[in-house]
Amino acid sequence: MTPLKELFDLTGRVAVVTGGSTGLGLQMAEAFAEFGAKVAICARKADRLAIAEAKLREHGAEVLTVVCDVAKPEQVAELHAQVMARFGGVDILVNNAGRAWVAPVEDMPLERWQQVFDLNITAPFMLAQVFGREMIKQRKGSIINIASIAGLVGRNPDAYNSIAYGASKGALVNFTRDLAIKWARHSIRVNAICPGFFVTDINRKVYDERPEKIDREIPLGKPGGDSDIKGAAVWLASDASRFVTGAIIPVDGGTTAW
Repeated sequence: MTPLKELFDLTGRVAVVTGGSTGLGLQMAEAFAEFGAKVAICARKADRLAIAEAKLREHGAEVLTVVCDVAKPEQVAELHAQVMARFGGVDILVNNAGRAWVAPVEDMPLERWQQVFDLNITAPFMLAQVFGREMIKQRKGSIINIASIAGLVGRNPDAYNSIAYGASKGALVNFTRDLAIKWARHSIRVNAICPGFFVTDINRKVYDERPEKIDREIPLGKPGGDSDIKGAAVWLASDASRFVTGAIIPVDGGTTAW
């Protein structure tokens, strides 16, 4: 029987986290570093990556940063090339990069709808494809898709009004389930975390405009904090969840339990 501490140990494993320079991405990258993983993070802004790299190195981690827009196939290919050149393999992929566009349904511009889908579902497909090929060769790997409770239920527009975000995250939820079935034969596990409302750079303005309305939607009465997704991420990345695939896990303060 494997000791519990060993099951959670990520020493020597390689984790790729998209959108890893801030917010939930950085929180998860830090968690992997704390448990011994080598970490590759990507984002579109070099200055933010530099700040994130310094934080990760405080944990003694080996870190690779790559400026990358994961909605662009040629940049995904470059990210893959740099990860393989530096680390020679990949064990964990976290599809975290995402975006929203807040607007009433009747006013949602088609180009914004498409941009949200490009980043929230097409990019995870491309990343899973290129890094999944490496995992298939290794016959092991863990893919963690960061979906949202907006992909599980309809949302009150007074709290959050983005039809494109909810629809794209719903697509990511079922992408997770289907990919888990298809790649189980390769010993690749595919799961999704569905965060509730966390205050991050992408939605801070939304929260500041209506904190009481948003808090009322959460049974615990507050948004997620700066360590609240770490446990779920490490669990899904590690051998502690080696019999878990196709799972959709809300981390939402009880919001989907209403």
